[in-house]
Amino acid sequence: MTPLLAAVQAPDIDWAGLSPLLALLGGAIVVLFAGLLGPRFIRAHVVPALSVVAFGATIGCVMWQWDEQASLIEGALRLDKLTLITALVVAITGIATTFLAWRDDATREVAHGEFFALLLTSSAGMVVLGAADNLVSAFVGLELLSLPLYILCAALLRSERSLESGLKYLIIGSVGSATLLYGFALLYGATGKTDYGNLAAQLIREGLAGDVLVLTGIGMTIVGLAFKASMAPFHQWTPDVYEGAPTPVTAFMSVATKIAAFAVIIRLFDTALLPAVDDWRPVWIAIAVVSILIGNVGALGQSSLKRMLAFSSVAQAGYILVGVVVVTELGIQAVLFYLVVYLLANMAAFAVITLRERETADGDDLSAMRGLAAQRPIAAVAMTLAMLSLAGIPATAGFIGKFRLIEAAADGGYTWLGIVIVIGSMISLAYYLPV
Repeated sequence: MTPLLAAVQAPDIDWAGLSPLLALLGGAIVVLFAGLLGPRFIRAHVVPALSVVAFGATIGCVMWQWDEQASLIEGALRLDKLTLITALVVAITGIATTFLAWRDDATREVAHGEFFALLLTSSAGMVVLGAADNLVSAFVGLELLSLPLYILCAALLRSERSLESGLKYLIIGSVGSATLLYGFALLYGATGKTDYGNLAAQLIREGLAGDVLVLTGIGMTIVGLAFKASMAPFHQWTPDVYEGAPTPVTAFMSVATKIAAFAVIIRLFDTALLPAVDDWRPVWIAIAVVSILIGNVGALGQSSLKRMLAFSSVAQAGYILVGVVVVTELGIQAVLFYLVVYLLANMAAFAVITLRERETADGDDLSAMRGLAAQRPIAAVAMTLAMLSLAGIPATAGFIGKFRLIEAAADGGYTWLGIVIVIGSMISLAYYLPV
């Protein structure tokens, strides 16, 4: 053995810490091969059941590692509460999506094995994105998240709207990814570092917080992440994609993509770019305010429930962003709590929409909700609670979530942002309550 080879050491890999990610990737492989088996019963029922098992195993691994903190794969990923909460929310969303898609036309048209394997792979990308502690691993997670979703949006192969949805998401998503990649490249060019800790130290050591190259990189990074998180004014693709995609895929995107996007925003801007907080905070505040106003106003008058919830998701992203920009522990706690509330309310709403699409000829139109209380009382209760929670009506979890965001804004010296949240919530009553 040569001295050079003797000096090379294999990276220390914490397999236990990687277990939630391995459960998703392993599940994707098993599901894909199971889908190749001939009997229709296996494809139609065993494959989705295996997907539920994979997501359940992920939740089990999260619980197993709940109190652990570690640096994974030579600092590329980080195991901490943020990573584990991201994996937990994504896995719960994945289970709900699997049940919604169990008898959906999309799973038959694109093939059961491929559909659920893509769902698990995209979920793995979200976990990587949330755990990323390095610019390179963050971009790898983003692409692993996005590429399967482009295909899933176009899963209804006989539907022109679904194919259009997939194409639009591919084009706009590619623009967002390219913008983000150029932003990362500029940050690396200015600092010579890719891992978050060293990047922050270099910004402080060299006094680069106000450097033109760094500011340009931060600006492009913000734009790229705003595209992915459906924030105004980079939200134009959202209503069309949400409406055209299969409803279970729309439900998955509306929740899981949000938690992954905000996880990377929290970790990147509250760690790597924290020394430049005075430069990027005004931009994020402007995006938050614009998202709240445009999202709520855009949802007014929408007859399609999926388009209405698409604009609603833009407004919800604005609310959540308020907790990020205050850069306090209270703000991050409020963000994570609100994301969980948003998961429950949004998945309940999309579950009812999926039900009515199969039972009525009205599809996702508002008229499909007529008579729901008489025909499906439990579904009516679920939809009512979901709408009231998203609107932030008192005595609902959504009210508590928004109250905590307002409290975090006031505590951070941005009381006026709390007022903007209240105004946005008042406008939202005009489109949530008619449902």
